[in-house]
Amino acid sequence: MTEVQNVPTPDRDVRAENRVDGISVVIPAFDEARAIEGTLLAVRSALAGAPLTGFEVIVVDDGSRDGTGTLARNAGVQVIVHPHNVGYGRSLKDGIVAARYDTIVISDADGTYPINRIPDLLEEYRRGFDMVVGQRTGTLRGDSAMKGPMRAILRGLVEFTAGRRVPDVNSGLRMFSRRTSMGYFPQLCDTFSFTTSLTLAYMLTGRFVTYVPISYGERIGTTKVRLFRESLRTMQYIVQSILYYNPIKIFLLLSAGCLLVGLPLLAAASVFSSFTAALLGTGALMVAALAFCFGLVADLLRQIMAK
Repeated sequence: MTEVQNVPTPDRDVRAENRVDGISVVIPAFDEARAIEGTLLAVRSALAGAPLTGFEVIVVDDGSRDGTGTLARNAGVQVIVHPHNVGYGRSLKDGIVAARYDTIVISDADGTYPINRIPDLLEEYRRGFDMVVGQRTGTLRGDSAMKGPMRAILRGLVEFTAGRRVPDVNSGLRMFSRRTSMGYFPQLCDTFSFTTSLTLAYMLTGRFVTYVPISYGERIGTTKVRLFRESLRTMQYIVQSILYYNPIKIFLLLSAGCLLVGLPLLAAASVFSSFTAALLGTGALMVAALAFCFGLVADLLRQIMAK
């Protein structure tokens, strides 16, 4: 069963289906020499029998020092080379821009994602979804004592921002339109938070997103993710997404927080006749009112800019 997240976009016609002639598979790679050949073989195997007029594979060699780009080129795929490492999201953007087909599939080069499930994503995408995401199920391999709770916190923030359930906030296996995604590029992260910011951009603008449950394997080689730094960066892009797409939400959160502080203080002031509690409670309620008003102004500005 797939879970459908669907809020229609008012300013566009809902497609009955997506026409897919060909697929461009974009694979960012940084020092993935141990896994790249197997990954490319899996892509060809998955798409060889798919109902397509053609497909292409684009590997973005993001400053690798272990010959990843050479191995990919020898395998007969298109290779884009960055002279030094600039990030996962930037690599995906460059690969998407270079793609020949409008239908894009992204996946990692480390062997973690079941690339043989691309036809399943294609089947859902053809039903008219704007994005189909591989939802990793079960306990994710490689999760540390910190990584699991951090992922849960980020998921909670993303669901608060999107206003809906998000089963997998940063899965690296997904299918979407090149043309549609490029319209969001200025707001999308250049590093590992690219997929999270892409999810929020689609959901906060009312596009159709669905999830297909997939397995998730153990990576080949060592991870490049710096958990604490990337988590902070993800939180940054979550806040930026709220401010850009739905600014009133963050001001309502601030207003609600001040109310939760101010009302108990005023209650305590009336019970214990405390002038300090009364002063602090009144101040908190005034800040709550101001935050709410700022939220209304920010939302009005967003609507004006959208027009």
